[in-house]
Amino acid sequence: MNDIFGTEVSLETTAARDSWNKMQMAFLAHSAATPNHLADVLEREPGFAAAHAVKGLFYMMLGKRELIEVAIEANKTAQSCPKSPLKRERSFVRALNLWLAGHMIQARDEVETILIATPTDSLAMKISHAMSFIMGDRQMMRRSLESVLPSYDPTHKASGYIKGCYAFALEETGDYTRAEEIGREGVLQAPDDAWGLHAVAHVYDMTAQTTKGLDWLTGREKSWAHCNNFRYHVWWHKALMLLESGHIDQVMDLYDTEIRADKTDDYRDISNATALLSRLELYGHNVGNRWEELAAFSENRTEDGCLIFADLHYMLALMGGNRKDAIRKIMARMQRDAARNGSDSDRVMASPGLSAMSGLEAFSEADFTGAFANLSAARSQMQLAGGSHAQRDIFERITIDAGIRSGAFAQAEAILKDRQTNRGGAEDNFASVRFQMISDARGDAQKQPAE
Repeated sequence: MNDIFGTEVSLETTAARDSWNKMQMAFLAHSAATPNHLADVLEREPGFAAAHAVKGLFYMMLGKRELIEVAIEANKTAQSCPKSPLKRERSFVRALNLWLAGHMIQARDEVETILIATPTDSLAMKISHAMSFIMGDRQMMRRSLESVLPSYDPTHKASGYIKGCYAFALEETGDYTRAEEIGREGVLQAPDDAWGLHAVAHVYDMTAQTTKGLDWLTGREKSWAHCNNFRYHVWWHKALMLLESGHIDQVMDLYDTEIRADKTDDYRDISNATALLSRLELYGHNVGNRWEELAAFSENRTEDGCLIFADLHYMLALMGGNRKDAIRKIMARMQRDAARNGSDSDRVMASPGLSAMSGLEAFSEADFTGAFANLSAARSQMQLAGGSHAQRDIFERITIDAGIRSGAFAQAEAILKDRQTNRGGAEDNFASVRFQMISDARGDAQKQPAE
């Protein structure tokens, strides 16, 4: 029996196969219906090991300590199922087992073996893409897609979705012109591909084309209305563009009505919120009591230690909410994780994690010299924290502001110029204001009378 992509599956009933197809298409579109379709597959054919493994992989992506237990149970069930005759299905099971053992890179590489044998397996393509994104492995995102793209033709059911993934990989590796072109092509083929839509939005963010970005998103709201919490992230992109345009009231309204419409503690939702509030405060805007609920959620996550990307944003929330005891707790836990050095995650906790978190802690204490020293030390490795350039930019902005506030004008200016180079030479409002601040500070220093 073959699935919607022409890939052989060891399911026994067409009803289960149909639900499996629906799950795969929903996953590609970031649809909120994905877990429902997967649950239907498991109910119809509980002996289908690949479905249990995929369920476990999905839960591992959520980056919550308590959900690792769900993934462990899924792994146990997958291991106890009759051995699948299909190698690709056994690879999904091995990938989950490796990730649970702390070897996320090997787990991703195991999924990649599926694509070597079956390049048109779009489920494996998207899972590998997601794992590489979580690890910040932008080069692997691109290499993986470029290796399978020649096997896709316009009739393949995932043709538009793989273009959306490729557009994002191109954007993250700095090929903005091709990213925009291919992203737009993908959305034409798959109008519900919120990932591809947001890839084009990333291009406009990185190249400071705010008006074009707002035009791109406005009127396409149906393209992400069906999504799981990824829809909040697309609204976040629109808020960034509005912030860049100076429409602060609209940013605040979008924050309250869309970005934090549901007060969840999902780390991706926390990252949207904390990064936006932090940007607003760096611009000098009062965000009211919006930090409080984020800090309360983040206080309960100090011991998670699942992903450094999550920890960094929990730290922003704790800083905003002035939760000093919780800051000490998360710092102590990170130091234990880094010292343990037992998993891929532990090694990232050590570098860039410890320096980045120490820098943020110093920034919260107005120790701008210490903040700049630590954040600068982490900067070359921050890609390993995962996420996108746009998401990590809040830490770049804090680094630059720490440098300016500590009087390290030459170093802060160098980072600003490097940031501009990475953006294809584009200068956004943040950079313009900071370049001017440095120039003014130097002018003031020259006016000071000699002692």
